[in-house]
Amino acid sequence: MSGYYPPPGAPPQQFGHPPPPGGPGWGAPPPQQFGGPQGQFQPPAQQQWGAPPPGQHFPPQGPPPQGPPPQGYNQPGPPPMQPGFQQPPPQHGFGQPPPQQFPPQQQFGQGSMPSPGYGNEMPQGNAMPDVDALMKAMSGFKRDHTTVIRVLAKADPRHMALIRQTYAQRNNGSSLESKVESSFRSHYGDALLQLVRGPLLSDVHNINRAIKGLGTKEDMLNDVLIGRSNADMRAIKSTYQQVFKKTMESDVEGDLSLKTKTMFQLIMRASRTEESYPYNPTETSRDTEALHYATRGPSVSTNQDQAFTVLTQRSDNQIRAIAHEYQQKYHKSLEDTIRSSFSGHMEDALLLALGRAMDRAKTDAYGLEDTMKGMGTKDNLLVNKTVRVHWDRQHMDQVKKAYQHFFKKDLVSRVRGETSGDYRDALVACLT
Repeated sequence: MSGYYPPPGAPPQQFGHPPPPGGPGWGAPPPQQFGGPQGQFQPPAQQQWGAPPPGQHFPPQGPPPQGPPPQGYNQPGPPPMQPGFQQPPPQHGFGQPPPQQFPPQQQFGQGSMPSPGYGNEMPQGNAMPDVDALMKAMSGFKRDHTTVIRVLAKADPRHMALIRQTYAQRNNGSSLESKVESSFRSHYGDALLQLVRGPLLSDVHNINRAIKGLGTKEDMLNDVLIGRSNADMRAIKSTYQQVFKKTMESDVEGDLSLKTKTMFQLIMRASRTEESYPYNPTETSRDTEALHYATRGPSVSTNQDQAFTVLTQRSDNQIRAIAHEYQQKYHKSLEDTIRSSFSGHMEDALLLALGRAMDRAKTDAYGLEDTMKGMGTKDNLLVNKTVRVHWDRQHMDQVKKAYQHFFKKDLVSRVRGETSGDYRDALVACLT
């Protein structure tokens, strides 16, 4: 997950949606150059369209349900009001999230803290009881799946690192990862293996899986890389090189081509504007016009790099401000514009970048539903998304509330109905 994650001991923060507008972290970057080093892009003046603004409806699976949202689920409010700026109508009754907390040492423009499991935290505590329970449960012919699931699904990223470390110490350097990989199979084994690896190593292996073999597993690549914080992206790149002895950039770029390759080169730079950067309405307007020109101006196909730059290099705060101004100025949602201007992998990636910036919990809820709807279940993606969501319990609670609100179903019941056996029990344990 991208964005800011508070250090241990920081006040609790609601996840799955952005900080309130107007406060620290609402901002835009210094002027960017569009279209390469030849010079700064200056979009032509645009006239506002005369049609009334349509409603927002991201994601695309239909209009939001009527009625108030579930208690505790919040959607971002509008950007700060500027002189002459019209206050938009309330958005479906969603409330304002609490103020975002920043660590004391962080100043505007500096890097955010890595997510739990992506930094260099030293594991602390005592994992010996969990290791003893795992060793007993995995010994012999008849394994105790209930205990294995219980121990692995309850651990947070730091404690999982301690379990791995303690297991290796108890077993003369043999890894828990190799033991789980050799002992369990199919999607159930995949779920346990991703739990044991923790969020960072799981991301690294999932990127490699996405580009391994014939064709690119685009959904998996998007799911891991899009919308990540700079700190997390740097950790992923560094660990990828340690594990596979190659750079992640060279592997991913070698599997992509043309505009999609350019877009992911930008994503992997780890050069997004930090959420702490101060808000600049002039730069927001410039980015809004650049997006409009890139998708509506002459030679749209040659201007798409400008859209990639805005949607992959701006912070979540900035993208929300840009999307709001785009709606106000051009009377069309940025989501609809992306749909009409792009296709295939590019369209999916840019919509995911927009959705994760606008409301991460809602986007994750729709992403989980996408893995289960229709004929057959996309089990690999279901495992990836479920395990990734479970690492942050506050965010997971937001995703479950969003799922209930938008689909009128309980997420745990939905997952239980799409899976079976130990595989079902492992995913359900992650979500409860």
